[in-house]
Formats: sequence, structure tokens, C-alpha cells
Amino acid sequence: MMHSRFRPRITALRAPVALLSAGLLSACAVGPDYKRPTVAVPTHFKEAADGWKPAQPNDRHDRGAWWKRFGDPELDALEARVARSNQTVASYEAAYRRARAMVAEARASLFPTLGASGSASRARGAGRSTTAPGGINAGTSTLGNIFDLSLDASWEPDLWGRVRRQVSGAKASAQAAGSDLDNAKLSAQAMLAQSYFQLRALDATQRLLDDAVVGYQKSLRLTQNRYVQGVAGRPDVLQAQTQLALAQAAATENEISRATYEHAIAVLVGEPASTFSLPRVPLAAIPPALPAELPSTLLERRPDIAAAERRAAAANEQIGVAISAWFPSLNLSASGGFTSSTLAQWFTAPHLVWALGPQLVATLFDGGLRASQTEQARAAYDQGVANYRQTVLAAFQDVEDNLVSLRVLEQEVGMQQEAVGYARQALEVVTNQYKAGTVTYLEVITAQATLYSSEQKLAAIAGQRMVSAVGLIKALGGGWDVSPPPHD
Repeated sequence: MMHSRFRPRITALRAPVALLSAGLLSACAVGPDYKRPTVAVPTHFKEAADGWKPAQPNDRHDRGAWWKRFGDPELDALEARVARSNQTVASYEAAYRRARAMVAEARASLFPTLGASGSASRARGAGRSTTAPGGINAGTSTLGNIFDLSLDASWEPDLWGRVRRQVSGAKASAQAAGSDLDNAKLSAQAMLAQSYFQLRALDATQRLLDDAVVGYQKSLRLTQNRYVQGVAGRPDVLQAQTQLALAQAAATENEISRATYEHAIAVLVGEPASTFSLPRVPLAAIPPALPAELPSTLLERRPDIAAAERRAAAANEQIGVAISAWFPSLNLSASGGFTSSTLAQWFTAPHLVWALGPQLVATLFDGGLRASQTEQARAAYDQGVANYRQTVLAAFQDVEDNLVSLRVLEQEVGMQQEAVGYARQALEVVTNQYKAGTVTYLEVITAQATLYSSEQKLAAIAGQRMVSAVGLIKALGGGWDVSPPPHD
């Protein structure tokens, strides 16, 4: 019977609650809407040919296996291990998953919270009191049972867009974390390629040093034979021995540098340096040719630019969150359940209890707390914009640096090749003159040192060209081929 009396009251409340909810869901969001910050950029690169144009940052393009441009199977195999074994990449991947989970956490505040509880207890005083003869209460009570079952619901409508701002900011932060992951992969891949080419350049240097040792050994035998014949003096033999010892020392020292790069590659592919080794193969690759014109999306795939822009967007949403604290909050709560001293009558209407009502809360004075929080949010956004603009400027500098490096090194390679050719001819001429007795052995030593130094310089330049080529690919966000963006 009591259950039927409660039903009209609940039904009567449904209409205003529904209207209130609809109005609340359509409430506006306070705070400024985000607009991508503008960045003043040049119309072309100073160190590039026509066709290079600035672009808006967007890192959703597929970078692909850009390292395959170099045609090195060993490098391809190493690069494939970076994404699955590099621990720095694994750390950023975990951070990205955490950021995505935080989006779901923020979105959960848009929905009501439901809770249920039940209890059963036995206590003194729960039963009826006994009454003495004459109507006087004896002051004693009996043991009794209490059974409770309740369902609670609460919801704070997003009146001023605080939760929506939080969700939007969490999404932007998750996108920034995704870009950080892409940047970590790109950085590890580029570092691996650069270390690999440096190692191969040292392999080429090692071959030159080994050849130099062989050449100095031949020169030593020549001077020793001439000394035995009485044609050369003892100083010639000593000079030949000195040059041989210096070449052997240089060959040994080169091993230290090679081992350092090999150990760095081991860490990049997630393997202990103690169990990792690469065969000795002198550098043979050359940088891939740049196209005559590059697409206008040259910087769109740089993940660090996208991450900085997304962080600025997330900071903008926090301004709205801070401003929403100035407005009152509304909480709608409802509860219902049953309480009884016996299980048999637990779910009957007389034992039904319920409550329904809104609560409006506003802060009247906080000592400047909200004002300072709003100012902090605005300052954080300004900082994010400055970081974004600085990242874009640094990206242009990165591209310019690698472009000029490639251009100058290409010219230097040609000059150095000529120098090696002249030095080789000079050594041949001087050696013949020494055998004929027309020049001293000092001139032979000088010609040999010039040739070997020139060859080593050429090998170093070749390695540096490869490093700059990889640097340019990284500066462009993974190359200059633009593929369609992947689906979400």
C-alpha cells in the first residue's frame, strides 16, 4: 500500500528532472576556444633549391622505412629491432598508453555515479522495549537484526564545460604523448643509422690504417736493405721504424672508437654490449640524391612539432577548467533502498526508503585561490605557445644545418678525391727517386704521411656525409616522401 503512494511522487519528479538535464547538457563551456598559434616562417630554405616551402605541422603521415634508401641489409635488420627492443621507445609507449587511459578517466566524469550497499547486523536495542506492570518502562531491550539494502546515484552536470575541457585537454595530451612516441622512434632510428655509418667509416679507416702498416713495413725493409748495402744511413732505418710504430698505434687506437659505436648500437637495439658484435665492412654507401623539388609538407611529419602544438592545445583547455571554478556547481543525488528487522519483510513497501534532491554549491571567498589558478593556466598556455614556436624555429635550423652540411661535404669529397690522387702520384715519384738515391728518406716519409692522411680524411668525410643525410631525413620528420595519413 505504501509503495503505491510513493509512485505518483516519483513520476511527478521525472518531467522537471528530464528538462533540467536537457538544459544542463546544452550548457556552454567557459574559457577561450583553442586556435593553433601562428608562426612566422620563411617562404623558402636558404640552403635549398627552389621548391622547398613551409608547411603546417601534422605528424600523421606514414614515415615508412626511410633507412632502406641507403640499400644496406645489415642496417635494415638493425632498424627493425629498434621499435620492438629499444627501451627508451618502450618507455614512451607506456606513457602513451597511460595518457590514453587518462582520457577515459576524464570522460567518466560526464556520467552519473552509481553505488550499491548492503548490510546485515545484530545489535541490542533493535527490538521492542519491555514494559513493567503499571505501564512503567523497564528500560531493557532485546536483541534484534537489522537488514539494509540501498542504491545511491549522484551526478554533477557539466554546467560550465569543466569536464568537457578536461576531456579535450586529456585528448590533446594523449596526442602529444603519441607524438612523443613517434619522436622517440624516429630519434632512435636516426641515432642508430648515424652510429652505424660512423662505425662503417671507422671500418674503412681501419682498412686504410692496416694498408698503411703494410706500406711502412715495405718501406722499412727497403731502408734496411739499403742500409745493409751501405746506400742508406742508420737514421733512415730509425725513421722507417718510427713511422711503422706510429701507424700500428693509430690502427690500435681506431679500435677504441669502433668499439664505442658498436656498444652504442647494442644499446639502441636493446641488447647488452657484451653479447653484440658487427662484422667489419668498410663504408660503401652514398647519400640518396635529393629531388629537384620537395613537397610543401616538408615539416609536417616532425613529431616534436606536433607534440608541442598539442601541448599548447591542452594548456588552453586548462584555462577553461580554471575559469569554471568561479561558477557554482550543481550536484543531483538520489538514493533508495529497504531496511527491515526481518528478512521476510525486507522487500515490502513499508520498509522502502528513498531520497532525491539537488545541491547547489558556490565558493564566495577563497583568498585569491581561483584568480591565481586562472593566471597560472594562462601563463602555462603562453609557455606552451612559446615552446611550440621555438620548436618550429629549431626545426628550420635543423634542416638548414643539414642542407648546408650535405652541400659543402659533397664539394669537399670531390676536392679530397683529387688530393688523394695527387698524393698517391707524389709518393710513387718520391719512392722512385729515393731508390735512385736522388732524395732523402725524409721526403718519402712526408709523401707517405700525406697520402695516408688524405685517405683517412676522405673516409671521414664520406662517413660525415652519411651522418648529415640521416640528419636531414630526421629533420624532415622521416624523409621527403609523403604517404596518405593512417586511419584512426
